[in-house]
Amino acid sequence: MNKRIVLGIVAVFVAWQVLDFVLHGLILASTYRATAELWRPLVEMKVGLMRVVGLVATVCFVCLYAWLVRPKSWAAGLSYGLIFGAGTGFSMGFGTYSFMPVPQSLAVAWCIGSIVETTVAGLLVGWIVKDTTTTGQTAEMPQT
Repeated sequence: MNKRIVLGIVAVFVAWQVLDFVLHGLILASTYRATAELWRPLVEMKVGLMRVVGLVATVCFVCLYAWLVRPKSWAAGLSYGLIFGAGTGFSMGFGTYSFMPVPQSLAVAWCIGSIVETTVAGLLVGWIVKDTTTTGQTAEMPQT
């Protein structure tokens, strides 16, 4: 894994952690309080596991871009982030809404939040992870 991919992973992970705090810790806090019966109490939440899940998602997001998107640019990153976010946001927000008694407004917020987060992440990887011809480094998929 080259330095730009690692830098992309760090940048996206930090951005997602900050955006998750803003979305879930600030914007949706009152909705979560109003539906407290659906969630684990704060002391029982698996915060460490949430961080690991976030890191795995980040690594997958950045590596998919680095290894599969050509040519690389901020515009390609933006498109990648929007498409990735539409897929994950719709499935997470409305998929959860389909079987869990969360308010529809929460499903919408999760969907939009996911699209915003992945769009920001797409712009970051588009800016950080460059093509070989641009940086002289490769973003090749590792050989097994």
